[in-house]
Amino acid sequence: MKTPLLIEQHFHGCYGVDFNTATVDDVLYLSKEILKEGVGIIFPTLVTDTIENIKHQINIIKTASTKQTKEMAKIAGVHLEGIFLNPEKKGIHDSKYFLTPTVENFKLIENDFIKIITLAPELCTSDFIPYLKDKGIKVQAGHCTGGDLENCDGTTHTFNAMSPISHRGKSTALSALINDNLYTEIIADGVHVSDDALNLLFKTKPSDKIILISDCLPCTHSKVKEFEFAGSKIYFDGTKATSKEGTLAGSTALLPDIIKILGKKKLFKEEYILNSYKYHNLVPQGEIEWDKDFNISYIKTI
Repeated sequence: MKTPLLIEQHFHGCYGVDFNTATVDDVLYLSKEILKEGVGIIFPTLVTDTIENIKHQINIIKTASTKQTKEMAKIAGVHLEGIFLNPEKKGIHDSKYFLTPTVENFKLIENDFIKIITLAPELCTSDFIPYLKDKGIKVQAGHCTGGDLENCDGTTHTFNAMSPISHRGKSTALSALINDNLYTEIIADGVHVSDDALNLLFKTKPSDKIILISDCLPCTHSKVKEFEFAGSKIYFDGTKATSKEGTLAGSTALLPDIIKILGKKKLFKEEYILNSYKYHNLVPQGEIEWDKDFNISYIKTI
C-alpha cells in the first residue's frame, strides 16, 4: 500500500519535546526526526497557558518554520487548543487561564501562524467564529458541551472532553456524528476511545470527513516517564499518560503507530490520510509504502 506522507494536525510533542516550552532548535529537531517516521506536515499544538507564553511559543514555532530544510516535516502552522475552552470539560487543561471566546481576547494572542483553533462554541460571542473564519482559521469544537456546531469546521478528539451522545436533546458528540459537513478528529490509539465507539464513528460519518490524530505528548517515542504538562505532573505507565488523579493527558502514540493499530483491527482506510490534505488544502510532500502488517517499508520525500 502506498499513501501520501502523514499530517499531524493535533499533537503536543514527542521525543521529549513539548511545544509549550520548546526552543527553535527543539522544534527543528522534532520536525527532522518525525519525517523519518512518515510524517510530512505538522501543526504543533499548544495547550492552555499564559497569554505571554502562548504568544512566545507561537513565535518560536513560526521562527522554526523559516529555518527548515528538506529533511524536515513541514511546519504548516499552529493548532491552538487552549484558553477558549469550557471549564466543565477542561480535561488536563488549567482552567485558571481560560478566557471568554471573544474577538477582543483573541487579539491578545492573534498571529497569522495560527491555523486551527479548538474552542467551546457555546461560550463564543456571535462575532467570534466569523472573525476567525475570515482569517482562514479552521474552527473546531472541543472541550465543550454545546450541540450547535453549524459554524464549526470540525470537532477536536471526538468523544473525548465533550458532552456525550444523548437520546434527548443535543450534545457535542451527537452533533459531530450526524452533521455530514463536519470533519471529526479521532484518537484511535485503543486507549482514548473504545472499539465500539470507533466503529460507531466509522459507520456513521462519511469516510471523507474522518481525520486521524495522535494528540500525542512529549513522552511519546522517548524514555520520559514523568513530566510537567499543562501545569500538572504527568505519569506515563507504558500504556497511557495521566495526571495523579487519573485524567488522561493525551496519547503516547504517533500517527503511524495509530494507523498500525487500526490496520490490525481492519478499520483503516487510505482515505483517512487524504482527508487531512483536503481539509487544509495542502499538497503531499512525499509518499510512504506500507507492508501487509502496516509497518513502513520506505519513505520518499519530494
